[in-house]
Amino acid sequence: MLKVRDSNAGCLLPVRVHPGAKVDAITGEYDGMLKVSLSVPPVEGRANEALTACLAEALGVRRSQIVLISGASSRNKTVRIAGKSATDVLAALNHLLD
Repeated sequence: MLKVRDSNAGCLLPVRVHPGAKVDAITGEYDGMLKVSLSVPPVEGRANEALTACLAEALGVRRSQIVLISGASSRNKTVRIAGKSATDVLAALNHLLD
């Protein structure tokens, strides 16, 4: 089960990134985190930008609504999705993961 939680400015989503994959895709769940494969290498923040774009498209929000809170240089990251509750995000992600 994903460990998404509400915060003052939206919700916090833990993410596990797999950079250098063949395609950008949400691939499942890993230890309570959303698992996301990205086709770009983790160089100069390109993977973080690709993660933002991938999540924005999947959740139907603008890229500016997704902010990287922690893990800029790690595979384990936390992002804040502004304007969405944990319930909204879980519903959208469960639809993608089914």
